[in-house]
Amino acid sequence: MKNNTFRKVSAALVALAAVISTAPAAFAQAAYVKTFDLPTKPTTDGTFKGVDPTGAQLQMWVNFTGATETSYNALVTQFNSTNPWKITVTGTAKGAYPDVYNAVLGAIQTKSLPNISVAYQNQAATYQTANVVLPLDSYVNDPVYGLGDAGKAEFLPGILDADLNSQFNNARLGFPLYRSAEAIYYNVDALKKLGYDTFPKTWDDLKKVSLAYYKATGNVAYEVRTDASWVAAAAFAQGGNIFDAKSGKFTYDSAEAQVGPAAMADLLNQGAVGLISNASGFSDEADFGTGKTLFYGSSTSGLNYILKAITDGKGNFSVGVAPLPYTGNQPTMDLYGASWSVFATGTPAQQLASWLFIRWFSEAEQQAPWVQASGYFSIRTSTAPLLADYFAKNPVYKAASDLLKNTKAEPPIAGYDPIRTEAGKAFNDVLDGQPVKTRFAALNAFANTTLASFKPNLVPPTPKPPKPTAAATMSGTMAPVMAATMVATMAPTMSATMAPTMAATMSATMAPTMAATTAK
Repeated sequence: MKNNTFRKVSAALVALAAVISTAPAAFAQAAYVKTFDLPTKPTTDGTFKGVDPTGAQLQMWVNFTGATETSYNALVTQFNSTNPWKITVTGTAKGAYPDVYNAVLGAIQTKSLPNISVAYQNQAATYQTANVVLPLDSYVNDPVYGLGDAGKAEFLPGILDADLNSQFNNARLGFPLYRSAEAIYYNVDALKKLGYDTFPKTWDDLKKVSLAYYKATGNVAYEVRTDASWVAAAAFAQGGNIFDAKSGKFTYDSAEAQVGPAAMADLLNQGAVGLISNASGFSDEADFGTGKTLFYGSSTSGLNYILKAITDGKGNFSVGVAPLPYTGNQPTMDLYGASWSVFATGTPAQQLASWLFIRWFSEAEQQAPWVQASGYFSIRTSTAPLLADYFAKNPVYKAASDLLKNTKAEPPIAGYDPIRTEAGKAFNDVLDGQPVKTRFAALNAFANTTLASFKPNLVPPTPKPPKPTAAATMSGTMAPVMAATMVATMAPTMSATMAPTMAATMSATMAPTMAATTAK
């Protein structure tokens, strides 16, 4: 009797195993399952019951150019030709980041949105005031199509939280596919001549090194990068923040947010640092490349441009990369970059297909060629073993990636762009002699007043992109000229040195957008 029962149970277990191996039942993943190994038949229960992405046609709007565009095209071609659902993605280049932003604003009004678009976090929040962004929480956490605990564990610390928006009940309005960080590059050889083997850790040490360089060469050590991401990065490095997500208030009036700007003002008064003479022409990058300055502040994604500047400028020196001066044992880096947002206007099949493409693009095998071409950081730690040769050939990139043990992100909220503009102005005012405590208190008041006016469920701003141009698609064909109703004159651009973020206003007149050169 016992043997008969055992045989029945064994047979049942064998049958169950056969069902599990073939059916797309909604059971949790014990380990991360590669996208192309996911079930190809629709699930029979759960959130995506009966949704079949087979044959879905997707449109994606991007800003990629150069080697980044080439790599993206190759990956799209690979996905289109090998995915088991026969999903087809067509990428369309809409210009620089501001152009993509304005194209989406126009498409919201004309109800002609793509399925996917690159979007900064605060940009996606602006789109969501029209309730057009698809929250991706159910996709990320789905027991079949989601990432699973093992998959989530592969992502850089904190990076998956950067797209959660407190203005919309912590909805996930995008998904990270790449990132860069605010850092300082330095002339290793010149630093050693001054008697220093490593980049100064604290602001006091940086002041000493900068003054020593100025006295030894007569040149400024650094040309100050006065944008909002620098202000945020300096605050993060001091263990502080510029925004408290719990209270929903900005904290520019904190001591941590004021240390960096105050130190730069002090050095400027002593002549050891200077202002950037031609921001749109990247004069600070050129001065660093020729060996004129000791330090250069930039996004880590600009490394290839910096190395080229050294070659072109015949600087002939070794370059290192470091965080902004920090407290504690380890720096906290400002990690930023656009995410990809999915729009809710597509069919359920297109929405699931969009997630499958994004999920696949995030995997290490796709991230490895992508980061080598683009200069961005991979968002998965599992990519590192595939980059061993690249790390060996590019030690500065490896050194930069090693800094990403502690990271924070700037606020992903609608209304941050005019606040960014004001933060840059406040920093410049401090350099012009205004007391940092007084000026940053005013900045904080402005930020919180502005934030209060950016409420969900308002009409998004009217787009004012550049004059109509024919944008090339990633497949090599030309996209139609943007409709006249979607275009107008471009609003004034911000400083080209500004770290990449997108303009978002709630008025009919668009707030100043960033220059196209911020695509670095």
